[in-house]
Amino acid sequence: METDVLVVGAGPTGLTLGIDLARRGVDALVVEREEGLFPGSRGKGLQPRTLELFDDLGVLDAIRAAGGSYPAAMIWRDGERVGEHRLSDPAEPSESAPYAEPWMVPQWRTQEILLARLEELGGKVAFGRHVTGLTPQADGVRAEFAAGEPVHARHLVAADGGRSTVRRALGIGMTGETVDPDPLLVADVRLTGLDRGHWHMFPPQGEAGGFLSLCPLAGTEEFQLVAQFPAGTRADLSADGIRKLVAARSPLSPEDVTEVRWASEFRPRAALADRFREGRVFLAGDAAHVHSPAGGQGLNTSVQDAWNLGWKLGAVLRDGAPAALLDTYEEERRPVAADVLGLSTGVHRGEVRRGEATRQLGVGYRTSSLSRETRPDPGPVRAGDRAPDGTVGGVRLFDAFRGPHWTLLALGVPAVPAPGAPVRVVRGPAHEAYGTGLFLVRPDGYVGWAGGPVADGLAEYLALVGLA
Repeated sequence: METDVLVVGAGPTGLTLGIDLARRGVDALVVEREEGLFPGSRGKGLQPRTLELFDDLGVLDAIRAAGGSYPAAMIWRDGERVGEHRLSDPAEPSESAPYAEPWMVPQWRTQEILLARLEELGGKVAFGRHVTGLTPQADGVRAEFAAGEPVHARHLVAADGGRSTVRRALGIGMTGETVDPDPLLVADVRLTGLDRGHWHMFPPQGEAGGFLSLCPLAGTEEFQLVAQFPAGTRADLSADGIRKLVAARSPLSPEDVTEVRWASEFRPRAALADRFREGRVFLAGDAAHVHSPAGGQGLNTSVQDAWNLGWKLGAVLRDGAPAALLDTYEEERRPVAADVLGLSTGVHRGEVRRGEATRQLGVGYRTSSLSRETRPDPGPVRAGDRAPDGTVGGVRLFDAFRGPHWTLLALGVPAVPAPGAPVRVVRGPAHEAYGTGLFLVRPDGYVGWAGGPVADGLAEYLALVGLA
């Protein structure tokens, strides 16, 4: 079988990449070793920057309908409620940043929504396809599977998780640390006896062991259970074991846990792949970086890897961009992943509070070779920055950006020649968020080139990215 891009792994990263490639007309196949989608809630928090991404991909309405806001934490002690606690600094939506707060959606539901969008665009996932071997070739990569025919792809993307088979086959190491030696149990349970208006937290007490938290999962009838255990011990993942755990650490009885739908054990760690690319193979998501779950950074950083890589693969495979454009994927995303690893570790250890940094609206690429700032006195938005939302000439900018095209904003400058398809031009007066100038916005919502009032260097930049 032949395809342009083989995506290994149908988690949020692989599905996001599959959607982006499908809407660009790139022939891609997503394969998944399991027989179905991941069944648990694990990555339940979607940060504002990811909501912007999902707006662009056409799934935001479904994501909004499937989830809800995070509740305040309710702290318990000796079987009594002792007070509320806000887990993150509040933020208000604005014209430039319309999605201000994290949105809770269980990971299994996010994946269902992404898969439906992929299939709507004509893409597909082949389940039960476990990669067992890779052979680099001059024109691509040959992947072999435990069952089914081999696949030859011009490029392969490993989105197959922290224990990535592809990464190990390539011999790419992971450098990192154990964030916390104490193992954690996470489970999706149904229970009675607690209200769903709070995230219930039970600090360690006496002989009961480590902490327990029970968070109502928005859009469902379930709670996500997280419990800590002493280093060197193993959690009992059975339904009876979880019932006994809840009874030991909370005022609930074993019978109050009516169902255990999914359970897993893990040890928080932070690790970064030594490189994100080997020839025609790219690493994305947990295959490239593994985070503590604290602060809700892992899934969000992962899908943004896919968003960064998708348009670049499309540009090279469909628009005639130089193959060197693909080198900028690691250049841009590996430093971001390293920074976010430090952030999530800091949140886990209580050194960093959830707030502006964890929303990921400040992530950018100012030092990237793809960011060209030509103005001697740049305004508030520079090349490499996230392109804010707003209204220009009666047009909402996120509506103008949505899709696989580029967008040229001409704000408070004389008319300039339109670059032509696939670049949309939006003209208007100087804007509060941007100031004055010309801003060429990439398909992933970052400013690639900024200049004005004369478009010096714009033609060369368009050629660099396959638009001229």
